[in-house]
Amino acid sequence: MNDLVRTGGKPTAVASTAQPVTPFTRLCAEHGVLSPSVFLPAFAELARELGEDVCVTARQFHRWRAQSPPCPRPAHLRVLHALFGVTPQAMGFTGRADATAAQATSHIPRHNLNVVERREFLATGTAVGAAALGLTPGEPAASPLAAGAPVGAAQVRELRCALANLYALDDAYGGADVRPLAVRLLRRIRRVINTGSYPDTTGRQLQLAAGQTAEHCGWLCFDAGRQDDARRYWGEALTAATILHDEPLEISALASMSLQALYENRPRDALNLARAAQERTAASSPPPVLSLLAAREARALARMHDHRGARRALARSMRLFDAPNKDRPVPDWASFHGPAELSHTQGLLYAESGNHKAAIPYIRAGFDQELSAYGRNRALSQLALADAMIRSGEIEQGCAEVITAAQNLDEISSGRARRQVKTIKHLIACVATTNAQHTLDYLNQIT
Repeated sequence: MNDLVRTGGKPTAVASTAQPVTPFTRLCAEHGVLSPSVFLPAFAELARELGEDVCVTARQFHRWRAQSPPCPRPAHLRVLHALFGVTPQAMGFTGRADATAAQATSHIPRHNLNVVERREFLATGTAVGAAALGLTPGEPAASPLAAGAPVGAAQVRELRCALANLYALDDAYGGADVRPLAVRLLRRIRRVINTGSYPDTTGRQLQLAAGQTAEHCGWLCFDAGRQDDARRYWGEALTAATILHDEPLEISALASMSLQALYENRPRDALNLARAAQERTAASSPPPVLSLLAAREARALARMHDHRGARRALARSMRLFDAPNKDRPVPDWASFHGPAELSHTQGLLYAESGNHKAAIPYIRAGFDQELSAYGRNRALSQLALADAMIRSGEIEQGCAEVITAAQNLDEISSGRARRQVKTIKHLIACVATTNAQHTLDYLNQIT
């Protein structure tokens, strides 16, 4: 219908400039990428995951939305197929007799999921994430995706959503109880990889999802105190990163292994792993990732009694966190790193040098700054505060902090937290005060 505008007081008809509804526009709407500001970053991130060295401009995006769009180049088609999960013809790209484009899309299955298959997959893909978040207690598990069933972009997104849910659950409650759920998700992804029907673009996404899930399984095992299992899963993640040439996955595994080495009192290994991870970063890496790696280096240097080097590494970590380029998305594994973590790390550096009294205000600041969503980190921070207080002679205050922290351990399933309580119990046992003895009796009763 024509619109009416007033020109010189008289109504004049003008043609509507509304965007025509084309197959490409419809697909963009269905996948929530209808505007250039949303589509362009999503396309760029997916291209990186697929290993395709291509990008798209707003002008190209608008041309693809036209009624007679030009057919994209083969590399663009591969990314678009991974995004939408349909053939170029279904996207509205027809009439181009380009042999290269035909070859690039010849491996794409010429069929789409029907309604029943799509519903079955959505139930399967969200089962782990929903169960992990307690959204469907007592309900039977969804039936698994049948062997040989077609797998596309929607299925990959559901698997990633389940992994993101597990990250959130780990942050809140610790790794011991979440670990079995992550292992089950990894088994599901492996089965889909080995039995599903999909093109190469989807295959790469599935392999990357498997590597990311293996890395998170390693982290959960580490937090639960299963260190050999953690090493095995991180080895699997590094293998996937090598095969896929995916540096972000490699960096996340190396960063986690660095923390494990520190936990096991292998500071030289921790330093080498942190530096190896930093060597694989790029200038475009998110500032929190760069800052986290420098903080891991600082902690390793402090454990090696290179306190000057540790202070310099921590100062670099703080500068990196405040650097520009903050529009880059931060991966889930590094999202916890922020002002609270930096304050906590500074306190730990003082503690490593034996100056526990100086460590107290920084560790307390880290605890106060920690978001409530990171329940496990808050517990670890409060236990570190109690440890520093007791070692500095503030026995009464330290006992009060450890009792408060221990009362919350019923909600936290972290082997690291329980090991820290055990260390504090040994400290308190050496203190000859009535309150210290009462605190020790209480800890022995609840842990």
